[in-house]
Amino acid sequence: MQDHYFSRRKFLYTGAVALSGAMLTSTLPVLGHAAAAPLKIGIIGTGNRGSGIAKLLQKISGMELIACCDVIPAHLQRGMSLAAKGAKAYTDYRQLLNDKKVEAVIIATPLSMHYPMAKDALDAGKHVYLEKTMTYDIPQAIQLAAQVRKSGLVLQVGHQYRYYELYHRVKEVIGQNWLGKVTHFECQYHRNSDWRNPVPDPSLERLVNWRMYREYSGGLVAELCGHQIDMVNYLLDAHPLRVVGMGGIDYWKDGRETWDNVRTVFEYPGGVKASVSSILSNAYKGYAIRVLGDRGTIEIQRDKAFVYSEGGKKELAVVDGVTGATKTDQAGEGAPLTFGVAGQPVPEPTTSALLAFAESIRKNIPPASSAETGKIAAIAVHMANKAIETGASQSWKPEYDAS
Repeated sequence: MQDHYFSRRKFLYTGAVALSGAMLTSTLPVLGHAAAAPLKIGIIGTGNRGSGIAKLLQKISGMELIACCDVIPAHLQRGMSLAAKGAKAYTDYRQLLNDKKVEAVIIATPLSMHYPMAKDALDAGKHVYLEKTMTYDIPQAIQLAAQVRKSGLVLQVGHQYRYYELYHRVKEVIGQNWLGKVTHFECQYHRNSDWRNPVPDPSLERLVNWRMYREYSGGLVAELCGHQIDMVNYLLDAHPLRVVGMGGIDYWKDGRETWDNVRTVFEYPGGVKASVSSILSNAYKGYAIRVLGDRGTIEIQRDKAFVYSEGGKKELAVVDGVTGATKTDQAGEGAPLTFGVAGQPVPEPTTSALLAFAESIRKNIPPASSAETGKIAAIAVHMANKAIETGASQSWKPEYDAS
C-alpha cells in the first residue's frame, strides 16, 4: 500500500517560516570566483546527507544556504541551524521552488522523490544538484536527461568521486598503461551494521529508514554500489553491456524489504568484467575498488590507493595442491599512489563537487557528473537490481542511448 509519507502531499503542507540559522564562518575560495556574489542555495531534504552538505556549504564563500525544506521537524531545525542568517524554512518543497531568491537547489531526499522534485525544480528555472542515484527507475532517468538538455540549466548528480583527485590520478595511470591491459574490476562496499537510523517515533519508521523499503529505495545497489558502478564507467569511459547478480535478505531479519547482501558482475566492452558487491554482515576492507591488469593492480581505498606490480618471478610449482599452477613472488607491500599537489591538503570529494557545481553555473559549462553520466549510472543500477530480482541477465538496450 502506498505510504502517505512519500506522496507529494507530505512535502506540500505549510508555507515558509523565517528562522535564523548559523552565520557562515570559515570559507574556501570558489575556483577563482570568490569575489562574485554568492550563489543562493536551497536544500530539499536535511536529514543526514542534506545536513552534511549544509555543513560543507558553511565553508564555501561562493555559496549561501538561504532555504531548507524537510517534513521532519528535527531534520528541518538541524538544517536551519547550519543556514545563513535570515534563511527560510519550508515543509513544502514547491514553495521553496517558488522562492525567487533561490537560484539552485540541492535535493537530498529519498530516491523515489528525486525525479518529481528535480523535474519541478527545472520547470521552476532552478539549477539542480541531485543526489545519487539520479532516479528511481530507468524511464525517469531517460526523461530527466532529456529535460535537462532542453532546459539550458545545470543538473549535477551527486557522484562526487568524479571530482576527487584520487580517481583522476587512477584514470591517468590506467591511460599511461601502468597496469597493462585492464581486464577486471573488483568493487566492494561492505559494512557490519543493520544500516538503520534510530526512530524516535514508530510512526516515522518508513520515513526515517526509507532505504529499507523498495517503494522508496533501490537498496544497496542504488545507495552504495552506485558510487563504484559510476567510477568503473568513468575509468573505462564506457557503459556496461550486461549484468548478472544475486542477493537476498539473509542476515537482518527485521522486516526490511531491500536486500542485505548483493553481488553483481557487469560486462563492459572488450570483455572487461566488474564485480560489485555490498554486504551488511562483515566490514573487512570496507570500501575498495581493485583494478586488475596484466602488468599490475591498483587497490583504491577511501582516500588512498596502492599499486602492485605483476613483475615478480614466475615459475610452475605446486600451489595449494594444484600441480602446474603458476607461483608468483610478489614484491610485498604495494607502492602508494601519489595524487594532488605536494604539501597541500586534497579537498574532500563532496566539497570539490559543490565548488564545481557553482563553477558550472557561473560559466554555463556541463558538469563532469552530468545528467548524461548520471543517466548511465542509474540505468546500470536498475539493470543490476532487475538481474537480482529476476535471476536473469539484463542487457543494455538501444533505447537507453536515446538523446
